[in-house]
Amino acid sequence: MEKIEHVNYIKSSISEVYKVLTTQEGLGAVWTEELVVKPEVGFVNEFGFGDEDVTRMKVVELSPDKRIVWKCVESDPEWIGTGISFDLTERGGVTVVVLRHFEWRELTEFYQWCNYNWAMFLLSLKAYCEDGEGTPYQKRKF
Repeated sequence: MEKIEHVNYIKSSISEVYKVLTTQEGLGAVWTEELVVKPEVGFVNEFGFGDEDVTRMKVVELSPDKRIVWKCVESDPEWIGTGISFDLTERGGVTVVVLRHFEWRELTEFYQWCNYNWAMFLLSLKAYCEDGEGTPYQKRKF
């Protein structure tokens, strides 16, 4: 099984980063403006990216200011059954975010494309938390 793993350092409090990663307002500013999100274990978050397909992520774990885990239940076939986690720690006013997208069945071109896009997600998260403006899907150039 393959996994994507990235780390980024954000000059923002851990509680602010956690809030951005678990709320409709936050994820709408950094990932996609087409979404339905609730910070509740068991809720299925919905993320749209401009086409008819919707990505649905079941919230598996919410440990405030520490960890968020989603399981993909509907999306591109390569994503279904994969998990996404965000592990947070804080050091001296800087929040360390470790993003993992795990349980990929194989390394494909789509996997590589998603690897790139998760890095862009973390860059958008950093910009939003530090400067107040992220780059959700609808504002990105491809």
